[in-house]
Amino acid sequence: MWPHYPLLLWLCAVRLLSPSSALPFEQRGFWDFAMDSLDKGEMTTMIRDEEEGSTPTEPTSDFATCPFGCQCHLRVVQCSDLGLTEVPQNIPLDTKFLDLQNNRIQEIKENDFKGLTNLYALSLRNNLIQKVHPKAFLPLKHMQKLYFSKNLLPTVPKNLPPSLVELRIHENRIKKVAAGAFSGLGSMNCIEMGANPIHNSGFEPGAFKGLKLNYLRISDAKLTGVPKDLPDSLQELHLDHNEIQAVELEDLGRYKNLIRLGLGFNHIRNIENGSLDYLPRLRELHLDNNRLTRVPTGLPDLKYLQVVYLHSNNIDQVGVNDFCPRGFGMKRVFYNGISLFSNPVNYWEVQPATFRCVTDRLAIQFGNYKK
Repeated sequence: MWPHYPLLLWLCAVRLLSPSSALPFEQRGFWDFAMDSLDKGEMTTMIRDEEEGSTPTEPTSDFATCPFGCQCHLRVVQCSDLGLTEVPQNIPLDTKFLDLQNNRIQEIKENDFKGLTNLYALSLRNNLIQKVHPKAFLPLKHMQKLYFSKNLLPTVPKNLPPSLVELRIHENRIKKVAAGAFSGLGSMNCIEMGANPIHNSGFEPGAFKGLKLNYLRISDAKLTGVPKDLPDSLQELHLDHNEIQAVELEDLGRYKNLIRLGLGFNHIRNIENGSLDYLPRLRELHLDNNRLTRVPTGLPDLKYLQVVYLHSNNIDQVGVNDFCPRGFGMKRVFYNGISLFSNPVNYWEVQPATFRCVTDRLAIQFGNYKK
């Protein structure tokens, strides 16, 4: 059976590269956030009411009040790709979804969203916004999703709605996150703020105070280390495409709830012994495209770890106990993905027993190393 083992290890490139390493979310059309954000039962009811002519629970938008050039339907107002230089007037007051992406808006003024108390999701993606009035979002009492990516924001906007659950502000010009920048946002679950020119020193102490996030991405930034004092509630932390050089013992000490950790595309040469011991629930670890010379210690002790990306490093040897615990029954779940390709390790020298706790041999990837 084992003579064909190296060939099998080499055949799984497509299978191993999973959606978990996907690029940051990009909202392209108004239905992307409408269908995703709105309760499916509510959307079904709205569509049925429209088709059957029954009386809806809320009044539908009057097309006579729809802003010029926009499309208004089922409380969704689409004003994208119109070359707008400011937020249009006469937006129906019952609007739940407002799409203003791909325009030329430079400023959000105080009364731009006046009366839109029912707004659930707002997309301002891909504009030229560099100034937001501190009172602009005060009318939005029920807004849960705000997409502000690809603008010119120098800081996190002030006085965001307390109801906000999801904030996307990647690809702006944010260099500093002040203490209390997210104060009062106890419902916030997800923040995407990658591709901003922010260094570790740009996060003031208390910048994330009060948040109970599940998801945080600060990729494509200027980080040289794992940021301090991030929310300890995090289940996903993505710090890929930065300038992190090492993971020190205390860096991960407060993130015991992490399920997925992304550290790919950095300059990591060393992961201090014991650093991973703080992550008992970890299921995915992305360390690809770094400068590691060995498999990080502590992987066998992570009982729920299923996916480890170590490709494109400088690993030249793999020990028989680098991934699996010595005793049986110590690991709660088996691996279903280990990538080691583009490393200078000779796969034929790795003992088959090294992967004794892998569910499928096709889940292991070797080969393709180039000097």
